Amino acid sequence: MNIILFGAPGAGKGTQAQRIVTTRNMVQLSTGDMLRAAIDSGSELGLRAKEIMDRGELVSDEIIVGMIDARMDQDDCAQGVILDGFPRTVAQAAALDDMLRGKGLALDHVIEIKVDEDALFARIETRAAETGGARSDDNAETLRKRLAVYHENTAPLLPYYREKGVLRSVDGMASIEDVAAQIDNLLE
Repeated sequence: MNIILFGAPGAGKGTQAQRIVTTRNMVQLSTGDMLRAAIDSGSELGLRAKEIMDRGELVSDEIIVGMIDARMDQDDCAQGVILDGFPRTVAQAAALDDMLRGKGLALDHVIEIKVDEDALFARIETRAAETGGARSDDNAETLRKRLAVYHENTAPLLPYYREKGVLRSVDGMASIEDVAAQIDNLLE
């Protein structure tokens, strides 16, 4: 089973992804983590990515899809993956579709965790208070910037997946347990 979780920053994607990893024996593929690991490994792909990033440029879709392609061939991905941070554009989504098709796979579920964005600010403030500000991005100014990026870059993917018939939504304003139950119902 291959899954993408979408939602505004603070919607609970990370919390739900970790729960799915634990309960369904799946692997969460974070493109950011994968880039850092490729660079640390000194692989050809990592060296190419580092050179691009050192110039302050974005790593190409080709490199990102190549990393995901190679990673999905590893044994621990046999039960499926949860994509985290990818795709971010319609071009990346199309490249992902092509890559999966080449492996005889598809996206089984694209789940949007819908939230009231005004309530996200309260959620972020609560998390900051509970963690003592452990996360540097737990503040209103950063959330505003991240929401703008989400609406500009990621939200346009929702119609793409809606047209393909794989997009489903859950109420992200419910409790963590209720959101998890909604997601479980979709995955069944």
